[in-house]
Amino acid sequence: MEIWINRSCSKCSSALSLLDAEGAQYTVRRCLEQPPTVEEIEQVLGRLDLEPWDITRTGELAAVDLGMSTWERDAAHRDHWIRALADYPILIQRPIITADDGTTVVGRSADAIRSVLA
Repeated sequence: MEIWINRSCSKCSSALSLLDAEGAQYTVRRCLEQPPTVEEIEQVLGRLDLEPWDITRTGELAAVDLGMSTWERDAAHRDHWIRALADYPILIQRPIITADDGTTVVGRSADAIRSVLA
């Protein structure tokens, strides 16, 4: 499995600790150092069955600077949101875990993380 993290994120640290405690094999992707592409974000959104605004950290300074709180949340503006996530990976909710079978979760809770281990 692969886990997208930000090193300074406490939820990411907790997720890594839980994965280690469960003996999971995983690859770490530091999103700020290796930002996901537009295509990768689209794939993850498809697996999560979410829209880009659902995984956007709108409280981040970059989101405020971009005025994202005023952006339309509809199909016509979806690509604009995805491009922003690719350009500013700090905006991506984390951690995001993708299991080898394609199961993908935003691992902000122990239950979410364990769901990809089952």
